[in-house]
Amino acid sequence: MALIADQTMEHLQGEDADGGGFAVYVHWPFCAAKCPYCDFNSHVRHGGVDEARYAAALARELTTLASWTTDRRPVSVFFGGGTPSLMAPHTVATVLGAIDAAFGLRADVEVTLEANPSSVEASRFAGYRAAGVNRVSLGVQSLRDRDLVALGRLHDAAGARTALALAHRTFPRVSADLIYARPGQSTADWAAELAEALDIAGEHLSLYQLTIEPETRYFDLAAAGKLVVPDDDAAADLYELTHAMTSAAGLQRYEVSNHARPGGEARHNLVYWRGGRYIGAGPGAHGRLDIAGGRTATATHRSPEAWLAAVEAAGHGVAARELLTAEEAGDELLVMGLRLSEGIDVADHARRTGRPLDAERVARLIDAGLLVRRGSRLAIPDTARLLTNLVVRELAA
Repeated sequence: MALIADQTMEHLQGEDADGGGFAVYVHWPFCAAKCPYCDFNSHVRHGGVDEARYAAALARELTTLASWTTDRRPVSVFFGGGTPSLMAPHTVATVLGAIDAAFGLRADVEVTLEANPSSVEASRFAGYRAAGVNRVSLGVQSLRDRDLVALGRLHDAAGARTALALAHRTFPRVSADLIYARPGQSTADWAAELAEALDIAGEHLSLYQLTIEPETRYFDLAAAGKLVVPDDDAAADLYELTHAMTSAAGLQRYEVSNHARPGGEARHNLVYWRGGRYIGAGPGAHGRLDIAGGRTATATHRSPEAWLAAVEAAGHGVAARELLTAEEAGDELLVMGLRLSEGIDVADHARRTGRPLDAERVARLIDAGLLVRRGSRLAIPDTARLLTNLVVRELAA
């Protein structure tokens, strides 16, 4: 598979102007252990996983979902989880072969695989590259051993650095995830850690503020007063520090939590944020497709076993399929699109919803410095980025 060419956001935006583009998401729900902060659809199966059976089911579901849409030749394929790097490389190759058969893969398609930086998984990198993966997203989360233990990670900081170095030697594109606003973390601590990450990470960093989600171990600890994270003011300081340091290093914040050099933006996530269409295959995967003339949300069974049984019986594991109203689709575009520094195209939003944004509300937000107009687009300026949710609520009301 050919390497993807360097392309700026403007190039990609023009290339995929037909409603945000089209992508394929594949969910691999299995993990070696459940992290205490994680509320994703991930499962531990100590008895092992029948990869051949799951790969066959993914191939079958992808074929079925392809029959539901006229979209072909995705700009991106993304293996998320869970921990996709627990898959054998030949399993990845099997699934990519099914996607190619169902949709036809472009020579420049971005194929991303999420990976944990343990030495066992990192040793598979060459196999993933041979299978067609050309971008890896490493779940580093921290470069401090103490915090990695607290986060429930199975690697240490040295292992993360080694995995990043190997990833850069193996793949044309590399991204790393880190979590900040961790318990006891000061601005000085984060500044030192982020400086190191900027030195070794490459073209893309996803930097997420730790949030305490229901039905996680961290939620229970916080409720019991045994886990204290930085308060809102401290977290805001960490966020602004993050923006200042990444900008100075040449990685622009193109989305609330994502930073990249020009041309290094994640194609797959841009499809989400620009309101594109995407197939969601695998247990607990979500999709957005144009079916029967309307934007349709799909969701598969979350339980791996329930999903597998459904696919083998009916050809797919979709448990919910809902035609969105124009208002729901419009609000979704606001929620996703205003996360981007480029913002949303006003005419595109009106086309999708059948009505323009409220001019008085837009003017009021611009006067308050919470929105800026750039040609046909509306965006939230960096100075108001911490108020993104407020702006979205005002426009969607």
